[in-house]
Amino acid sequence: MHNILIFGALAWAYFILVPWTWLYRKYKNLSFVIQANILKRNIKKPISVNYHFTRRCNYICGFCFHTAKTSHILSLDNAKRGLKLLKDAGMRKLNFAGGEPFLEKEFLGKLIQYCKQELNLESVSVVTNGSLVTEQFMRTYGKYLDIMAVSCDSFDDETNARIGRGTGKHLQYVKRAATLCTKYGIKFKINTVVNRFNWQEDMNAHIQELKPFRWKCFQVLHLEEENGGGSDTMRDVSKFLITGDEFEKFCQRHKHNECFVPEGNNVMVNSYLILDEYMCFLDKDAKVQSKPILEVGVQEALKEVRWDTEQFIARDAIYEWQRDAQGGGTLCGSGEQSKKMD
Repeated sequence: MHNILIFGALAWAYFILVPWTWLYRKYKNLSFVIQANILKRNIKKPISVNYHFTRRCNYICGFCFHTAKTSHILSLDNAKRGLKLLKDAGMRKLNFAGGEPFLEKEFLGKLIQYCKQELNLESVSVVTNGSLVTEQFMRTYGKYLDIMAVSCDSFDDETNARIGRGTGKHLQYVKRAATLCTKYGIKFKINTVVNRFNWQEDMNAHIQELKPFRWKCFQVLHLEEENGGGSDTMRDVSKFLITGDEFEKFCQRHKHNECFVPEGNNVMVNSYLILDEYMCFLDKDAKVQSKPILEVGVQEALKEVRWDTEQFIARDAIYEWQRDAQGGGTLCGSGEQSKKMD
């Protein structure tokens, strides 16, 4: 009798719960598609913005495209005022970047909380090298964060050191960040810049171990005003550059990972809305900086730069960018939506 009851319970779970789970996932995906189509029709709005609020960094990556030319940082009140302008203009996702955002932990944390609690943004994310991420920060502000992207260009610390990404402990920081994201229900992402020193590396086993919900791989980018090697720049990217064929070989080696999202130079330029430390939009290809949105407003500032909305859509920049109700996100290799990420 006992065995019959157990069999009946298992049968009920299979025939009742499994179909409902499938329907939930199907509905969720349909909802995402509808939302994406609506957003694409309103693409002139600054839907997704990258706010580089500081240029300071504790690493010296040789190909950096946003170097420490100034140490300027806005007051917290002015930063909030600017973010409110962006929200009113249609922003739904904000990504904090640098420099290294965690050099300004209190400023970063308060803005993350403001974006979720006061502005009710759909998605708040941060890009970091991971070296300064702490449990205390995650305990205080993790509940307001949807995505944490950690930069990792190699799974060999000697290679990372050659690139300028840390001095030998970078992988330790990446793994710590991944563990904290899992603990606090934040989607964990890895950003990799494919360059002369890592394009032949096989990273598959490490990606499967860390299980990011998304692994974005950028072809190293030359920007004359930032890493062109001139007298007015702080970096020389020339020794890091690779050909399109070399980038493609890296992609072929890793494309079977469902979380793998490659981004070559052809789709990078002008497909991002970048806001600098003065809250000016940057058009890095044309070497243009808009007037600050705090002075002229969002729409007037946008008129001064190029934003390639077709490329923005082409690189699948609209996706399910909120943390799940239970926290966390799709693991690498196990999710239908893992390739549709900003």
